Amino acid sequence: MSLTVADLARGAMTEFQEKLRQQHEDSMHRELEVLLATANKEEAEISRKDFDGFKKLFHRFLQVKGPSVDWAKINRPPEDSIQPYDRIKAKGLPDNITASLNKLVVVKLNGGLGTSMGCKGPKSLISVRNENTFLDLTVQQIEHLNKTFNTDVPLVLMNSFNTDEDTKKILQKYSHHRVNIHTFNQSRYPRINKESLLPIAKGMGLNGANTEAWYPPGHGDIYASFHNSGLLDKLLAEGREYIFVSNIDNLGATVDLFILHHLMSQPADKRCEFIMEVTDKTRADVKGGTLIQYEDHLRLLEIAQVPKAHVDEFKSVTKFKIFNTNNLWISLPAIKRLQEKNAMEMEIIVNPKTLDGGLNVIQLETAVGAAIKSFKNAMGVNVPRSRFLPVKTSSDLLLVMSNLYSLDAGSLTMSKKREFPTTPHVKLGSSFTKVQEFLKRFENIPDMLELDHLTVSGDVTFGKNVSLKGTVIIIANHGDRIDIPAGAMLENKIVSGNLRILDH
Repeated sequence: MSLTVADLARGAMTEFQEKLRQQHEDSMHRELEVLLATANKEEAEISRKDFDGFKKLFHRFLQVKGPSVDWAKINRPPEDSIQPYDRIKAKGLPDNITASLNKLVVVKLNGGLGTSMGCKGPKSLISVRNENTFLDLTVQQIEHLNKTFNTDVPLVLMNSFNTDEDTKKILQKYSHHRVNIHTFNQSRYPRINKESLLPIAKGMGLNGANTEAWYPPGHGDIYASFHNSGLLDKLLAEGREYIFVSNIDNLGATVDLFILHHLMSQPADKRCEFIMEVTDKTRADVKGGTLIQYEDHLRLLEIAQVPKAHVDEFKSVTKFKIFNTNNLWISLPAIKRLQEKNAMEMEIIVNPKTLDGGLNVIQLETAVGAAIKSFKNAMGVNVPRSRFLPVKTSSDLLLVMSNLYSLDAGSLTMSKKREFPTTPHVKLGSSFTKVQEFLKRFENIPDMLELDHLTVSGDVTFGKNVSLKGTVIIIANHGDRIDIPAGAMLENKIVSGNLRILDH
């Protein structure tokens, strides 16, 4: 069989690309060493571990071209791989659930800042209900669990370099609560210039020119940083077997005793090492990651991995009916085994950013749920929507502050007075984006028990004891202002134009 000119050209091209890749990798390693030389000994030791993880990620990034999934190989997960929550709940609970709780650790992802809601500092320190922050509610939930079942479930916070200092200052206020709190830090990775593929950092510092040079690499970093911190081994030595991981801003992510019992009651040879809580998609969740069957494994498929031609299909509520809530139950011994074998497989998310000065950079990230395919006997549990109550925007904040929910021992539950279990669809305009602005616009939070849909746009304020029912749309055009008067009851109304209420 003779080689054609095209074959030779292709071979030369591949060889050229391989050399180029090697060059990029060598340059990156040199630059990282230069950066490490600017750090003190203790800092350099931590950063070297971080950089080891980054080098592995960068190496894989250079190898992978094109979408990471072959669309034709995607199948729906087999029936038994995603169990309905009711089937797990039907098993009931053993007399001694305390024994199972003693093997559990609650981990909250606490790396994010409150910037998208106009707040400085960690997002977990934003007040969400009766002056309680996300962190307060989490501590109250676990303390209640520990008191009720006479157990000792610890709380672990995965901080990032953005949130660590502020979080640690606040933790002192919980020293008399019945909950042991541990923290560890996510890795700190260098942002890289999109053109040169080299770090933009000039040194290991976080200030001045380096403020934008670093990023926490997504929550998929939990496995390596948890292992590197020594905390994983400490908890294993205490006899802990599972972690329940969730985002700290998901107020529905409480410890579920039925799922815990399901994990603990499996025979030793069939131990389920990973449960992902999924829930049914609605139109609001079309971008959420979904579970698929791919090459004989359950796998998380994120929108970023979907080839452009198939994005609409991915968003369809009929083909992909469920999405990942990011409430995960994971075996601690399994994390240790996979970390030590370097066998944790997670797809790379390439996140492009443009910095304030206009510089284009990329961040290489991974997602915690993407590791599901590396664990044995992994499964999904289709949970009620109430276990997914994230507060990402002021629209979400309005819902959780309202009388739609009641607060008990740190847990929010839908009010019994609401006749249907779905949450209303709320869209607040840009005047409400920042929490401070949002709070100024409500004298108190309206009664929303019978609300289906609320859209508010423009300069709008709400007086005391307003009641909203059905579909309410309030639009103040540019330059106009609408003050909804105290005690107003709006049911299936559209309010537009200009309505000023001034003190006389």
